[in-house]
Amino acid sequence: MAGSRTPAARPLVTVLGASGYIGSSVVALLRSRPVRLRTVSRRPCPVAGDGLAELDVRTADLTAPGAVADAVAGSDAVIHLVTHRSATGDWRTRDGDPEGEHANVTVTLDLVESLGSGRTAGPPPAVIYASTVLPPGGPAPANTYERQKLASERILRAACAAGSLRGVVLRLPTVYGHGPVPGDLGRGVVAAMVRRGFACEPLTMWHDGTIERDLLHVDDAARAFLSALDHADALTGRHWDVGCGLGHGLGDVFRTIAEIIGRHTGRPPVPVLRVDPPDGATGLDFRSVRADSSAFRSVTGWAPRAVLRDALEQVVAAHAVSTAHAPTPKPHTGPSAKEGIHL
Repeated sequence: MAGSRTPAARPLVTVLGASGYIGSSVVALLRSRPVRLRTVSRRPCPVAGDGLAELDVRTADLTAPGAVADAVAGSDAVIHLVTHRSATGDWRTRDGDPEGEHANVTVTLDLVESLGSGRTAGPPPAVIYASTVLPPGGPAPANTYERQKLASERILRAACAAGSLRGVVLRLPTVYGHGPVPGDLGRGVVAAMVRRGFACEPLTMWHDGTIERDLLHVDDAARAFLSALDHADALTGRHWDVGCGLGHGLGDVFRTIAEIIGRHTGRPPVPVLRVDPPDGATGLDFRSVRADSSAFRSVTGWAPRAVLRDALEQVVAAHAVSTAHAPTPKPHTGPSAKEGIHL
């Protein structure tokens, strides 16, 4: 563990989920730091260009027995970005889904056990954990994903109280934007609507468009994780909301996406429609979300930099490049009464 290294040795920072949407952006920033950087992910993590970091690139299924202990052995800090990707490719996890429970909760249990054993000296390792924004003092978690994230938070908090690690929980709102991996727009609502727009499909909502989301650019999210790493002592033992603090009505966001895509393609903007929600919709889908990051900003000095309109332009442009050789889809000819209501 870290206690066995010499004072002059570079700290070992391990990123779990390094090939993911946020993970790849975190790795890109850490490449410029004089650290030993270990990337761990299920699929190979693309690490391009030169940097100061000494690289240790690993592939592993962290749900396998003993995989977490091997991945974090000797780590001075761990950035924990592992989460379950459902069959639909988004954050939704069904009740009783063992894969979701394992990825979202058991990996955290294994991490705490691994970091808390065999340490001989030095400060406890820092763990920076990616969670999700919850309503302050409001209703209980709205879905399985939120309940599992909250369970992991509690595991880390207990480990902090026991002195086995310095745990920092960053609660994120909707993350969007074009990351360092070509064509990777993430799996959030912005990416989904950009893909629909380029496919000439209507952009659909399950409400009247006034529901708001705090949209945090992936680059700003990555910088927040590094800020948390730099201020782990001051942040440990608590959760911190990290976002822009602004609520953007999804109707306005979708219409902006449709307009930008129309300019790129030379086609009329696709319609933005209100449709009936599916059976899988939860309370989260009808709840406006804003993340008050004032406390996190006051401790770390972090602040978001992205401008929404400019960032949406970049997302559309990046997707246009990645689909340049795809067949041109047939333009949508207009909604029927069954498809939804124009907004």
